[in-house]
Amino acid sequence: MKIQEVIVVEGKDDTKRIKMAVNADTIETRGSAISDETLAQIEELHDKRGVIVFTDPDFSGEKIRKIIAQAVPGVKHAFLTKAQAAPNAKGSLGVEHASVEAIQAALSHLYTEAPEEEALITKEDLQIAGLTMGKNAKQKRALLGEILQIGYTNGKQLYKRLKLFQITPEEFKKALDEVNSKEEFK
Repeated sequence: MKIQEVIVVEGKDDTKRIKMAVNADTIETRGSAISDETLAQIEELHDKRGVIVFTDPDFSGEKIRKIIAQAVPGVKHAFLTKAQAAPNAKGSLGVEHASVEAIQAALSHLYTEAPEEEALITKEDLQIAGLTMGKNAKQKRALLGEILQIGYTNGKQLYKRLKLFQITPEEFKKALDEVNSKEEFK
C-alpha cells in the first residue's frame, strides 16, 4: 500500500511501525511540544503532498493533533483505538504497538476537517442518543468513536469531531445502531 501524503507521527518507533505496514514517508513531532520549525515543515509538506496526522490515542496524541490542525487547516486524520494501540507488555499506548492490519485499516479510512461546514448531527441528537449524559454515555461514546474511527472523545469533543469530519446522519445512525445492539446497552 503506497501512501502519497506524508504521515505525521510522534516518534521514530512509530515511523518504523508505519513502514512495516505501508510504503510512506513520515515526519516525527518528537513529542507534544512541537517546534515552530516542525510545524513549518508540516505546512510545507501539506502544500506539496498532503499530510495525514496519525498520533497515539492518548492525551499527548490529541494535543499534537489539535496543534497541527489549528496551524495547518485541511490536514487528514487517521485514528487507532486504544485497544489497537495497547502494548503487549507494559508501556504506554502508541502507534508503534499497533498491528500492520490496524495501521492499514486506519490509513484507508481518513478524515479531513471541514471547520466551516454546518453540523450534520446536532447536540440534541447526541443527547437523545444518550451519548452526552446518562447511564453508559462514556462507554457508548468510546464504542461510537471506534466504529466511526474518529477516536475517543468526551461529549463536547464528539459534537466537534462529528462536525469537523462531516459525519452524515446515515453514518451516525448506522454506528449508533451498532452501539445500541451491544448487549450491555440494551
